[in-house]
Amino acid sequence: MSSEILSVLEYMEKEKGISRVDMIATIANALKTAAQKGVNSGQELKIEINPKNGALKAWAVLKVVDSVSNPKQEIHVEKAQAVKPGAVLGELLEKEIDPSTLGRIAAQTARQAVMQRIRQFEKDRIYDDFKDMVGNIVTGTVRRRERGDIFIDLGKAEALLPSKEQVPGEEYQAGDRIRCLLLSIDSTPRGPEIILSRGSPKFVRRLFELEVTEIADGTVKIEAFAREPGYRTKIAVISSDPKVDPVGACVGARGARVKTIVRELGGEKIDIIKHFADPREMVIEALKPAVPREITIDDKTHRILLKVAAEDLAIAIGRKGQNARLTSRLIGWRLDIEEFRAVGDDPRGTAIAALSHRYGFDPEVAARLVDMGINSPAAFEGVEAEDLAGAGFTPEQAQDIVGRIAAK
Repeated sequence: MSSEILSVLEYMEKEKGISRVDMIATIANALKTAAQKGVNSGQELKIEINPKNGALKAWAVLKVVDSVSNPKQEIHVEKAQAVKPGAVLGELLEKEIDPSTLGRIAAQTARQAVMQRIRQFEKDRIYDDFKDMVGNIVTGTVRRRERGDIFIDLGKAEALLPSKEQVPGEEYQAGDRIRCLLLSIDSTPRGPEIILSRGSPKFVRRLFELEVTEIADGTVKIEAFAREPGYRTKIAVISSDPKVDPVGACVGARGARVKTIVRELGGEKIDIIKHFADPREMVIEALKPAVPREITIDDKTHRILLKVAAEDLAIAIGRKGQNARLTSRLIGWRLDIEEFRAVGDDPRGTAIAALSHRYGFDPEVAARLVDMGINSPAAFEGVEAEDLAGAGFTPEQAQDIVGRIAAK
């Protein structure tokens, strides 16, 4: 048995990396527990394994008494003195026993304990290997799909890409290579659970850190970030070196850097803009190529009202409001976008307002005049009271209108 134990110890130490001392303690405790529940029930045991040669020794721990009532826990003083000269009453004596008497069940239990220790060690090792990789990008192979979740083989462990962390429209088959962000690792009774993500904004941020050396060394910093996975990402960057263009650094020569990231994201659009501390400048930059005609900032409610020309309205809002939402998240303000209407955009209203202001007409009277075609002071030339009366005005109203015009 000692040769078998020694081979187990050597295998665990070399192949699994489990220390010999740890395995000896595991085997000894398992043997002791199993023996005390089996043929040696009710007996206190002591078990030792020699770490060098694997030799197993066992002792029964007995109390020295002058009258034995329980042979499994007590030994008569005369027999005790034969085992250990000078033994006295009340002393605990260790009497060596044949390890084979521990029983077959004890051996099986020890084997199970070894296997359990191996599994636990592998779980601990997986946790230790991956706990410092949280926030980094890992590469694996798609193993299978279950209820929308994807299980990925990372080599040393299996990880989970939940459906909520996937990018809409992306499809993977068993055997496909995939890159993901290691989002978190949790220790559970079933072992460490590794959670991956491709939908998190942190995934895109990490891709930029890997692709853009200026971000990796801290020269360029991503100040703000907003993403709708599979559709569009907006990032605002700033440079600590005036000689370095932060947007140009992220885009790369002929767009090489950002194209690499876009390919990894399956064609997801990426907008890179320069960051400004002033929300007004920031919103102007973020909405390009749409140009705001009016910007009203409400610091109290943290809202910005934008008015853009009709031709820019669709660009500013984006498909299903996507551009407006991303811009709002990027700058951290609530965004309201409306169509800009210049004063001249409503000729009738402008004419009514002009007549009412110049001659003091009631707005209803001014509106009736405009509808008749009299939409400016010059249009009153040659108009008589009779003309107005024939157009539906009372004689009094017609005379009042003509009098007001003449007074001016």
